[in-house]
Amino acid sequence: MSNLGYITDEKWGLKEESFNSKWLRKYESIMSQGNGYFGLRASTEEAYVSEKRGMFLAGLFNKFDDNEVSELVNLPDMIEVHININGETLDLNKGQTKNYQRELDLKTGELLRVFEWIYKELHVKFEFKRIVSFDLKHILAQQIRIENLGQQSFELEIISGINGQITNTGTQHLSEGPKQMIEGKVLQMTSETTSSQQTLVQSTVHQFDKNGEAYDPKARVEMERRKIQNKYWMALAATEYLTIEKISAVHSTRDFDSVGVRSIHERALADLKEASALGYEKLKNQSIEAWNNKVWNNTPITIKSVDPLDQLAVIFAQYHMHVMTPGHDSRMNIGAKGLSGEGYKGHTFWDTEIFLLPYFTFSHPEIARSLIEYRHNSIEGARQKAKKNGYEGAQYPWESAWITDGETTPDFIGTDIVTGKPMKVLTGYDEIHITGDVAYGLKQYIDVTNDKQLLSDFGFEIIVETAIFWSSRLEWNNTLNRYEINDVIGPDEYTEHANNNAYTNYIAFWNMQLALKVIENIESYDEQVIQKIEALYDLKRLRDDFTSKLSKIFLQQPNSAGIIPQDDDFFEKEVIDITKYKKAENVGTIFHDYNMSQVSDLQVLKQADVMLLIYLFENEFSNDIKMDNFHYYETITTHDSSLSLSTHSSLAADLDEMKLSYELFKKATEIDMGQQMSSSDEGIHAASLGGIWQTVVYGYGGVRNLEGTLRIEPKLPDNWEQLQFSIYWQGCKLTISVTNDGFEVINHDANKEIQYLHNGEYFTV
Repeated sequence: MSNLGYITDEKWGLKEESFNSKWLRKYESIMSQGNGYFGLRASTEEAYVSEKRGMFLAGLFNKFDDNEVSELVNLPDMIEVHININGETLDLNKGQTKNYQRELDLKTGELLRVFEWIYKELHVKFEFKRIVSFDLKHILAQQIRIENLGQQSFELEIISGINGQITNTGTQHLSEGPKQMIEGKVLQMTSETTSSQQTLVQSTVHQFDKNGEAYDPKARVEMERRKIQNKYWMALAATEYLTIEKISAVHSTRDFDSVGVRSIHERALADLKEASALGYEKLKNQSIEAWNNKVWNNTPITIKSVDPLDQLAVIFAQYHMHVMTPGHDSRMNIGAKGLSGEGYKGHTFWDTEIFLLPYFTFSHPEIARSLIEYRHNSIEGARQKAKKNGYEGAQYPWESAWITDGETTPDFIGTDIVTGKPMKVLTGYDEIHITGDVAYGLKQYIDVTNDKQLLSDFGFEIIVETAIFWSSRLEWNNTLNRYEINDVIGPDEYTEHANNNAYTNYIAFWNMQLALKVIENIESYDEQVIQKIEALYDLKRLRDDFTSKLSKIFLQQPNSAGIIPQDDDFFEKEVIDITKYKKAENVGTIFHDYNMSQVSDLQVLKQADVMLLIYLFENEFSNDIKMDNFHYYETITTHDSSLSLSTHSSLAADLDEMKLSYELFKKATEIDMGQQMSSSDEGIHAASLGGIWQTVVYGYGGVRNLEGTLRIEPKLPDNWEQLQFSIYWQGCKLTISVTNDGFEVINHDANKEIQYLHNGEYFTV
């Protein structure tokens, strides 16, 4: 029986209603905190065997050796606090726990845990509070209150500091540097990544209050290998209480303003002193104000539903998208697990462009621009990948880390149940559609924001070089007199070695078409920009090359039943009953019965493929084609990918399949927020959260960007009374309110009008 609960009254959040050490990792992920600069798993202060502690600094990657790929470094732990009372270590697996509650307030970002611990002669009340400041990006603050509810005094021992004995599942990425106590109270540890050679400085300070007055307990600093900590002793009489504030800071040479190790130490000490002088409550209030100004009051979403969890789900999604996104630095991007865990090694996938970028494009354009600029900052790695594979232009890595790392997909993962050997990972070689996805996300941003400057700044380069890759990747079929793209993996990763995957061929065609368009419009750029571009590219050759090939690229067409083949051979594969896999509590259960090679020979999909094509390019397909394909492919899709449900849900809403759409939406919200207590152990599912926003705003709000035209065609689920949300469209903030009787659009810019399309008719606001 799950112990996960929900807060949906005056505040919105998640709660753990009783303690169970088996489920710690789920809560560590879904209750994780962060500010885009660093993220923190919601580990408890006291340690447990089943935990997976984690703190991650955006952009701090390291490669252990040549046999491993670069991964996001799990930092030394600053949260752990050992509490011993009369020699007994606080451990909720021992004794009795009363009035237990742990909750994450999504609107404020505060994590609270309160309980009474009764063990032997002890009866103690604990209250733990924690924030990662959304205002001061380097700062983490904790507050611990310990109250003696027993009849006798007890001896209290507190051991707290910085623990560098943390690893990435066994791999230690940090070499130990100097440790020191500064000014008799600040603990500071320096580490360096072993290969990327980045310096990390972590600092922490403790402040005590006993019975409401400042208190200076007996203390001693202790240093071990990769660890520095203070040990404090004191007595606590009956009814007395102790409050501890632990304020911590993290800095690294990855910071934009870093100029040297010495300056980082100095800046770290100054930041920590400033924060500790404010104290926990002021730091929390400043952080809450930043959350309100930057997120909740900027583009709020309000849902009036029979089920309040619908509102909670979209708040949960917004919270985590901001917690995980390093919008402060265009050398960094969003990992598939955000900053909430080691899953996927912190790598960036196509998840950003297709599932997460739309939220920021419509809600926080400045962050969206930074995420797109990351792709330009890392374009050299894309060029090198194309060259290594024998192609031209820029072929974007399937998995990306630091901007100079290039392709970071591991070679092997998981186990083949037939051979008993590790499974070869082909996505880094064959899942090439990401190159078109990068261009797609960029073009969507330009359309929505009208930021034409991005094209001349670096957008032209990305669009053209990705198109050059596609042109060189095309294969001429002399027999059929057409260009093809063979031996790929499309969005459906259960089908390997596919020829002419519908999605891949279409995104390549679209990418080359877009490049031709921007080349033909080059006269609109400044003369200086034109000169720069002409120095880089032979535009006439490119124009001729793209023009000659575009008309001969093979695009899958609907068969006599109206179904678009996923690839050349898809309809020749065996059909099986996948009911048990669709209904399974855990994903990927098909691999309990088949290996990857066998699954590739079945008409079984991991996730939306043709459906995603129709979703992203809706103007290219009739409603009948959309409907026929939706019902064909949804029945053979396991939705084993967290990226799948939201796409199907939004598309179902487009097709007026509202009952099915809502069922799929609810399943999507349950991936992390649901009662399956092992679904999020390795971190939250970042792209799924972007998909939840898309279902609400795209699916039910009916918003879509159609080549620079705003389309609004809302459709509410049966048990929703109202939906209200805000977006930015070409510089104007819009608020859209939808009821079952109609919808209203408010333009908050009094000096600029906007147009939108509704059911084929244009309206001006």
